[in-house]
Amino acid sequence: MPDPVPDLRDHTTLRLGGPGREWVRATTEAELIAAVSEADVVGTPVLLLAGGSNLVVADAGFDGRVVQVATTGISADVDSSGDPSCSGATVTIAAGEGWDDVVAEAVERRWVGIEALSGIPGSVGATPIQNVGAYGQEVAQTIARVRVWDRKLNGVRTFAASECQFGYRSSRFKADPGRHVVLDVTFQFRQGTLGAPVRYAELARTLGVDEGARAPLADVRSAVLDLRRGKGMVLDADDHDTWSAGSFFTNPFLTADQAAALPADAPRWEQPDGTVKSSAGWLIEHAGFDKGWTSRAAGERVSLSTKHTLALTNRGGATTDELLTLAREVRDGVESRFGVRLVNEPVTVGCAL
Repeated sequence: MPDPVPDLRDHTTLRLGGPGREWVRATTEAELIAAVSEADVVGTPVLLLAGGSNLVVADAGFDGRVVQVATTGISADVDSSGDPSCSGATVTIAAGEGWDDVVAEAVERRWVGIEALSGIPGSVGATPIQNVGAYGQEVAQTIARVRVWDRKLNGVRTFAASECQFGYRSSRFKADPGRHVVLDVTFQFRQGTLGAPVRYAELARTLGVDEGARAPLADVRSAVLDLRRGKGMVLDADDHDTWSAGSFFTNPFLTADQAAALPADAPRWEQPDGTVKSSAGWLIEHAGFDKGWTSRAAGERVSLSTKHTLALTNRGGATTDELLTLAREVRDGVESRFGVRLVNEPVTVGCAL
């Protein structure tokens, strides 16, 4: 039987969203597949929920079955033959495991490659969908395969990393929303005491190393956590700057003409496909939206973070409608100023930007 239905605001990092019609907590893979399959048979919409860190849920809630992914388990096959610094580990992790807990364990067990992804909220199962990334690392760099329940074919499938179509904050799973329920993710890590080469200038400066150099795993994790805390990006119930969905807009990829039309000091990173990546945070701030910015239309219960212009925050007692009003003002303001239309990163449920 479905469990009693709580409000989604109690299960999302934005602390927004009304109730679901049904609520099922799945603690095993079999329960997860059954909860989704049963709903599909009778045509009940399904919302998969784990950490709730990438969701903007309507005030009216979700008119369907909320399936809370609470599966656990970490299985590691470690090859420690030969030089320990060159050995590897193949690690399969259940979708419901907390992501930052996994990063902490990886650092402790000397699994190299996700240390710069410390402090990111959410679950393991969500990471391949968004191709989660930060501070020069992406999960695509260490994912070996993703095992899913395919709701269209009604069966379990396994995708090798090369089949996942990973891109910037994208994957085949995000491109075909709702079809695949991630069951577990297998990572291939090198093993050692030093992290992967540091590919992010701010992190390199914090660690006191050159870009491309390596630093101890624990030092990388500590530095990333400090940087994220300084931007309100590590969850803290007492800090309203963390009542957010993280970065609300993705960095835009522009045509050469669009990039050329930006001010001379706007960030530009040329891409192999001929596009030019710019900084959503820079565009927001230079369109006149400072840290802590709010508006008369949205109200004072929502604002940009006081630490980071990319995060939209709930200052307490806010509604989803208020947050979306603020998001639209920022998006439209950037488009009016620079001709660039920003795209939201969080998934909207029962509402739209």
